[in-house]
This record gives sequence, structure tokens and C-alpha cells, in this order.
Amino acid sequence: MALDVIELRGLTVAALCGALPEERVRRQPFEIDVDVHADLSAACASDELDDTIDYGALTAGIASMAEGEQFTLLERLAERIAEVVLAAPRAEKVEVVVRKMRPPVPEHLATSGVRIVRSSGG
Repeated sequence: MALDVIELRGLTVAALCGALPEERVRRQPFEIDVDVHADLSAACASDELDDTIDYGALTAGIASMAEGEQFTLLERLAERIAEVVLAAPRAEKVEVVVRKMRPPVPEHLATSGVRIVRSSGG
């Protein structure tokens, strides 16, 4: 059975993430995109929130985790986001994109980021 997708785009959080000393003490903006793969057929039939994934609760959980923990690497932040999403009932697979909005490089670089894909089975 093909999985359906809930798309969450442009969630902005202020987090501590980076390898440089200043990034370890000063929050900076990150933009997060999440694709949650799940069987949404029950929600399609019932039109009930209890039969789907509550993206309001999900985004609140992601933001709370990202703002409450500290990371050296974007990869680890993305992994933690995947863990939060996959803890939601019905979530079977997730694709997470995390973009650093102010990458600390001398070149003009709009964003730097990572994209990971994880499944509830590992």
C-alpha cells in the first residue's frame, strides 16, 4: 500500500546548533521542512482529527525539542526531528530538511542544510 504524505514547510525555530564557539552560545534561525508518510485512508473516510496526524501538535513538539536541546551538527538536529515525528502514531516514514539560515562562511551562501529520510522500522 502506498503511503500518503503530510507536508510541513517553513517551520522556523531559534536553536543552538553549530561547531563554532559563537554558535554554541547564540541562538540562530533554522528552517525545517518535514514530509510525514502515513496511511491516511481512515482520516480520508472519517474526516476526523483522531484518524490522522495532528500537525499542530507535531510542529509544537519539533519546535520545543529544537529550542530545548543543543547540537553541534545539523545532521544530529535532523535526526532528533525524525525521532519526534516517528514517535507520532501512524507515522511510518519521515523526510526531514533542516536549513541554517545564516551559515558562518565568508562566501555568499543563502543557506546550508541537510536532508535525511528515516522509517519507523529503522
